[in-house]
Amino acid sequence: MSAVAGPAPGALLGAPLAAALAAATEDRIVYDLAGIEERHDTLRRELPGVEVRFAMKACPLDEVLTALARRGAGADAAGPGEVEQALRAGVPVARIHYGNTVKSDRNIADAHRLGIRTFATDSVQDVAALAVHAPGARVFCRVATAGTGAVWGLSDKFGCSPDDAVRVMEHARDAGLVPAGLSVHVGSQQMTGEAWHAAVEDLGEVLRRLDRRGIRVDHVNLGGGLPALGYRDRRGTPLDPPLDKIFAVIREGTDELRRIHGGPLDFVIEPGRHLVADHGAIRAHVARLTERRGADGERRHWLYLSCGKFNGLYEMDGLQYRLVFPTHSGGPTVRAVVAGPTCDSDDAYSHEEGLVPVPAALASGDPVWILSSGAYATSYTTVGFNGFAPLPHTWADRAGGGRCR
Repeated sequence: MSAVAGPAPGALLGAPLAAALAAATEDRIVYDLAGIEERHDTLRRELPGVEVRFAMKACPLDEVLTALARRGAGADAAGPGEVEQALRAGVPVARIHYGNTVKSDRNIADAHRLGIRTFATDSVQDVAALAVHAPGARVFCRVATAGTGAVWGLSDKFGCSPDDAVRVMEHARDAGLVPAGLSVHVGSQQMTGEAWHAAVEDLGEVLRRLDRRGIRVDHVNLGGGLPALGYRDRRGTPLDPPLDKIFAVIREGTDELRRIHGGPLDFVIEPGRHLVADHGAIRAHVARLTERRGADGERRHWLYLSCGKFNGLYEMDGLQYRLVFPTHSGGPTVRAVVAGPTCDSDDAYSHEEGLVPVPAALASGDPVWILSSGAYATSYTTVGFNGFAPLPHTWADRAGGGRCR
């Protein structure tokens, strides 16, 4: 986290969010719904012809889904529960796909019953289950990536090698399914264009090999990974993703894959944090600013907030959020470890890598605004670990103030 003292954060957040945060007297997360819509529209302009399927896990709120659906976006759902929510929010079933390669027989059957006809896969075992419980369904095979260049590079849990992708698609065809597409995911908060370039090379190889086997897919899913713009890394250095370059590489990549394919080829992308992170901010408060000597003999300041890893800031292990202290302008600062309120040692930032400058005069109850915290704040949270409740959410009003939900 990076501290920003004073009541006027300026370019760090828009006027609607600032007004809603200033009006809030209790802890909550505030979203600028119009800002999310504008980010979606900008993405569509940058990637013309690429269909947007919002990664619901990043912000599973009905209002966000409904607003994005009105802009033409679909949904990337990870299970029947998300499918049902997307349908309730008004997303047409034809614009929802089951993007999780991990699913039980019951998951598949339930999603198929709800009308889902397009499923992600990455193994022949999953293909066999789809053939039984979603007969005739369309499948797209996820090709694994290294995740190099991303803040969260993902793991080996999802995706298969290009060799296995060819084998999986052949099994899908032979099982009576439609081998409809390929997909990748270059890692969450991807900071390089090179990651998408490498993914396009792998996808091109698989397309060529499938074509030689008479399998002609109709779409490529470019997955998630598009970055938010307002983060800092674990040491407090601003993350500055080369977004223009990333968009240019993706545009060039879609052209190249169409050339390799030699026919019509649609494209889908699954943004999550890119759409919502910078248009959400948390109003929390200071529990206590303390100073004490630890077991290692080092004397440190600790800033305990009312919001932490388990009720809104789950990603505190990978980055720092910007902090604004609206009731403190100027004055001396101290460098502190930032931590949440629970009795859990994981509920704290890494003090080995990034102490945060905070006002020395902070007192219990002082408000703090946590910027660019709109992604995963309402999903990566507990139902009340240690008695600390999840945050309620509010919508910023472009005319000022907010509407609570």
